[in-house]
Amino acid sequence: MEGGIVLAVIILFGLIIAASTIKIVSQASVKIIERLGKYHKTAHSGLNIIVPFIDKVRATIDLREQVLDIMPQDVITKDNVTMQVNCVVYFQITDPAKTVYEISNLRWGLEQLTQSALRAVMGELDLDRSLAEREYINTKLRTSLDAATDKWGVKVMRVEVKDISPPEDIQKTMEKQMTAERNRRATILEAEGDKQSAILRAEGNKQAAIVNAEGDKQAAILEAEGIAQSRIKVAQAEKEAISMITAALLEKDTDPAQYLIAVRYLESLKEIADNTNKLVFMPYESSSILSSLGGIKELLNNIEK
Repeated sequence: MEGGIVLAVIILFGLIIAASTIKIVSQASVKIIERLGKYHKTAHSGLNIIVPFIDKVRATIDLREQVLDIMPQDVITKDNVTMQVNCVVYFQITDPAKTVYEISNLRWGLEQLTQSALRAVMGELDLDRSLAEREYINTKLRTSLDAATDKWGVKVMRVEVKDISPPEDIQKTMEKQMTAERNRRATILEAEGDKQSAILRAEGNKQAAIVNAEGDKQAAILEAEGIAQSRIKVAQAEKEAISMITAALLEKDTDPAQYLIAVRYLESLKEIADNTNKLVFMPYESSSILSSLGGIKELLNNIEK
């Protein structure tokens, strides 16, 4: 009976010793091992053996990238505008021993350091730059924090400014400025559109005038060519008619010149009679005119025969 109790105690003691000796570390984490109160080693993921009652685990450190959300802070810009800014810090522990022994509360220290850096960076910028250059602010904050946290064994991966909230009166002023700017751009675009439209209309009118002028030119050329062709045809017809009349007169032994003079004389008298309502006075030598008319009649009778 007593032997069983002793055996059970020995087994229990052995289990306690085994539990104190064997330490299993999870993936992406490490354990800081101290020996007699002094840093001994860093136990990485997997199975680790330590000396019981002499070694102990001081802390378990997560090596994954972590996120720290900084609450909105009141900051003053270079042009004395007070506004609220909040951001997010992404960091990773690179030296677990420094993280344990160099700072007592890492997240609180990072938060305080970020707030101070945020005030310093925003104090270097005026309101317009603060609102327009977030990438510059992010880079400046990351550089400042990374340098300050190196002794803590922490690597600041990036810093992202989430929101910048100016005072209400500043927001109203900015809204008015944006409205005025949009109206200005709309006016410029409208004027530019009117300009382009006027240019296109003028170009269209110019092309239309050129086409019309070219059409008028071609029409005038065609008309002139038609008149010339008509005159040529008339002249050729008159030439042929005169040739035929001359041949006929020569066959009758009649002078063609006398015939042509008589025809022209009759045409002239007809034009005078058609173009005036007044009395026409015959020449003084009316007998010679009448004799000429008689000669013309005789010529015409000869031609008809």
